[in-house]
Amino acid sequence: MDNTVMYKLTYGLFVLTANDGGRDNGCIINTACQVTSEPNRVTIAVNKANLTNAMIDADGRFNISVISEKADFELFKRFGFASGRDVDKFAGFPDAERSANGLYYVTKGVNAVISGKVLYKINLDTHTLFIADVTDGFKLDGAPSATYTYYQSNIKPAPAAKQSSGTVWRCRICGWEYDESKGMPEAGIAPGTKFEDIPDSFFCPVCKHPKSDFEKVV
Repeated sequence: MDNTVMYKLTYGLFVLTANDGGRDNGCIINTACQVTSEPNRVTIAVNKANLTNAMIDADGRFNISVISEKADFELFKRFGFASGRDVDKFAGFPDAERSANGLYYVTKGVNAVISGKVLYKINLDTHTLFIADVTDGFKLDGAPSATYTYYQSNIKPAPAAKQSSGTVWRCRICGWEYDESKGMPEAGIAPGTKFEDIPDSFFCPVCKHPKSDFEKVV
């Protein structure tokens, strides 16, 4: 099977925000969609490695900020390239307000906000699929929604050239690179380990996308 056929599917991009009663957090997802209009319900699939997953699992509430073509790369860096277990993503962030459900939403680089309350949870091994009622929603501006393709072509900066003595594989999502000559000792991958020999359970340490989202750098 040609796994790259999956890249022909269209995806939006969203900042998913939540609160566990004591702190706020958010992450970037591309897996939000409406499943029924009456009743109005949406689904979101969230990686279990993300703190936001645990928060939604415990509390049941979330906001989806729909990223628009006005967004810049800093938005993706803040909410996609660090873990809420390590940093407070809303600390010093001026572009956020609270909606009626008490959760933050992003006010800049997004065109709409959807609030949800979880009804059902489905275990998808690496992810949890949350099915939720839409409890609120409002528009912020008329800018077009950013697709994954638009992000790749217009928002994500081109990676800088790096010197390496081995083959390099780059994450298509965030640009993080795996250098075969250096390996990844902190993850138990010895220098000289070919990318093909890394277990398929490997995921990008920055954006948490799977091995299948890496490409060889030529």
